[in-house]
Amino acid sequence: MIFIRRAAASITRNRESMIRKTWVRKYSDTINFTLAAANRVFYNDVEIRQVDVPSFSGSFGILPKHVPTLAVLMPGIVTVFESDGNLKRIFVSSGTVTINQDASVQILAEEAHPVEDIDTSRCRQIKSDAQTQLSAAIGQQEVAKAVIAVEVAEALVRAVE
Repeated sequence: MIFIRRAAASITRNRESMIRKTWVRKYSDTINFTLAAANRVFYNDVEIRQVDVPSFSGSFGILPKHVPTLAVLMPGIVTVFESDGNLKRIFVSSGTVTINQDASVQILAEEAHPVEDIDTSRCRQIKSDAQTQLSAAIGQQEVAKAVIAVEVAEALVRAVE
């Protein structure tokens, strides 16, 4: 009887170890990353090391083996740490980030632009126009649209400064 218990325990331990090793081997040290917006595809299933995203639940970094998550992006900077060591900063106005069980990440943005392509003086003008629009807004719907425009404009100015 003791022999059977020991054999069963040994088989169970070996099976658990094998399952754990298979699960760990399934993931790599990189993330398959896609970032697309209506105006442009920035990355299409490209291997990267890390990506930092601004979300309404707080900004967070995504590394390989990250827990599967779905989050709503807020206006801000998506920072991409590429496999070759380069760092890219892309401004997103809004969108979603999906972290899948296979360690792939997709970001679908409403609008996105590389930070280096954004004109600082134009951003300040957009912010000023949005604030003027907010002060002149009448009705809940107009106020809501104006508040969103101000939030995006403020994030845009912060991104380029």
